[in-house]
Amino acid sequence: MLIKWLKLKRNKIAPVQFIIEAYEGMATVTTMDPHAAIIQVCIMPDFISETSRLLESLKKKYHLEEIDHCTAAEG
Repeated sequence: MLIKWLKLKRNKIAPVQFIIEAYEGMATVTTMDPHAAIIQVCIMPDFISETSRLLESLKKKYHLEEIDHCTAAEG
């Protein structure tokens, strides 16, 4: 499983999550820090290429910023 963390505007978390999870079985989305607007995308191994293309498209429309890691996940 490939994990990516993305920062976006808080009011865009739900739409982005719904779009990604609409592609059933490709990836799951977890809001790691709702105040900092950081989400974690867990991509299933068989769908890395497809999900990466989807994320690239979403980055342009929703101004997603990929970050190295989420400090909220560190506890």
